[in-house]
Amino acid sequence: MSAPAPDVQLARYVFRRKLDEIAQSRGRATELISLYVSPTRQIPDVLSYLRNEYAQSSNIKSRTTRKNVMWAIDSLMNRVRAYKAPPPNGVAFFVGNKAVGADKSEPVTYILEPPEPLNTFLYRCDSTFYLDPLLSMVHEPDLWGLLVMDRAEMTIGFLRGKRTEALRNKQSMVPSKHGRGGQSAHRFERLIEHAAHDFFVRTAEIAAELFLPKKDQLKGILLGGPGATKEFFYHEAYLHYELQQKVVQPLFDVGYTDEYGLKELVEKASQTLHGLELTEEKRLMRRLMAEVRRAEAGLAAYGEADVARALELNSVDTLLISEALRRQRVTFRCTACAQEFVRTVSDAEIDPILDGPCPSCGQRQVTEVAREDYVEGLFRRAAESGATARLVSGESEEGEILSKGLGGIAALLRYPLPRTAWTRPAGPPG
Repeated sequence: MSAPAPDVQLARYVFRRKLDEIAQSRGRATELISLYVSPTRQIPDVLSYLRNEYAQSSNIKSRTTRKNVMWAIDSLMNRVRAYKAPPPNGVAFFVGNKAVGADKSEPVTYILEPPEPLNTFLYRCDSTFYLDPLLSMVHEPDLWGLLVMDRAEMTIGFLRGKRTEALRNKQSMVPSKHGRGGQSAHRFERLIEHAAHDFFVRTAEIAAELFLPKKDQLKGILLGGPGATKEFFYHEAYLHYELQQKVVQPLFDVGYTDEYGLKELVEKASQTLHGLELTEEKRLMRRLMAEVRRAEAGLAAYGEADVARALELNSVDTLLISEALRRQRVTFRCTACAQEFVRTVSDAEIDPILDGPCPSCGQRQVTEVAREDYVEGLFRRAAESGATARLVSGESEEGEILSKGLGGIAALLRYPLPRTAWTRPAGPPG
C-alpha cells in the first residue's frame, strides 16, 4: 500500500482544520444547529422538516434564544434551497450564533461536504455543533490488530493509522516450572498445561471480543511474542476462525508482552507494513534525525526560516510538516509608512499585531493585507520547487519530535547547503 498523494494529504488536513474551527464555536444557549443530509435524502423533505422545526421553535421561552434559533433555521432553509439534490457524499450544515464574550454573539455558518458518504439524516440544536459523524472520517482507514503473548502475559491492541493503542492486558497465573520429582512432576505438569490451555482460551475470547466487531475493517492481525508460545497458540487454532485467517505470516519474535511489546511488534513488522504511513514516517524521521545530528553540513533543515531558505534554493527533496500546525501566513501593511511585513502566526496572535506598532516607523496604523494557511502555503511552495510535501501525524512519537522539537517543519535536502545559506548554525535543537 502506497502513502497517500500530497493532494490527498492536503485535502485531509484542510478538512480536519475546518472541523477544529467549527468545534471552537460555543453558543450562549442551545442556539447552534447541526444538520446532516445524506446523499439519498430529498431536498423537499429536508425543507419540510426544517419548516416544522421553525414552527416548534416559536415555543421557546427565552426571547433571545427563540430569536436566534428561528434566525438560524431560516438561514439554514435558505442554504438548503441552493441545492437541487445533495452532493454525492451528502452535506453537513452548521448554523447559529456563537458567543464572543461580554454577553455578545455573532452569526456563523459552515457548510462541509464530507470525504465519505453520510449514512443518516440528522438535525440537532445544542450549545455546541455536533461533529461526531465527521470526526470519525478523519481517522486513518488502515486498522491492524496487535497481539503479543507468552505463557505469563498477553496484551492486545490496535494499530490505527499511525497510533498504537493498547486495549487489554492480562496476566496468566500459569504456575512456573518446579523442581519436584516422581509422580508429583507429572501431576504438576498436567496442572501447568491445563492452566496454560485456559489462558489461551481466555486470550482468544478477548481477541474475539475486541477484533470481531471490526473484522471488516481489519487489514490483518500481527501476532508476536518471545519463545514458541505464539506458534503453539496459532497452530492449535485457539483464535476464532475468522480471526485465524487474518493472522499475518510469519509470526514475529518480540522480547516483551506488555504495551511496549505492541510497539516492538509494529517495529518488527515494518516490512509487512511497508508503505503504511506509520512505517514511512518512522523511516523519514530517522533519516532526518541522522542528518540533523551530523557534525558537518547534512541533508536536513528544520524551523521556518531555514526551511524557507532551502525551498527558495530548490534544494528540498522531501518537506515534512506536522499535522498539528495551525498557523497563518499573514501580510500586514502600515498605512503611515506604506511598509509591508509578513508574519507566521496563530489566529490569536493576529489582533495584537494589528493593535501594535509598525516595526518600521512605530506608528499604530497596521492593517491586514492578505492571509494564507501556513500548511497550504508550504504544500504550494513545495510543488513549485519540485519537492514532495508530507504531513506527519501529531499523535505518533515521530510527530511529537517534529512538532515540539523541530518547530513543526523540517526538510530532507537533495544536496547540502553552504553555511552562509543558514540563518543559524546547523545542529540539533537545544
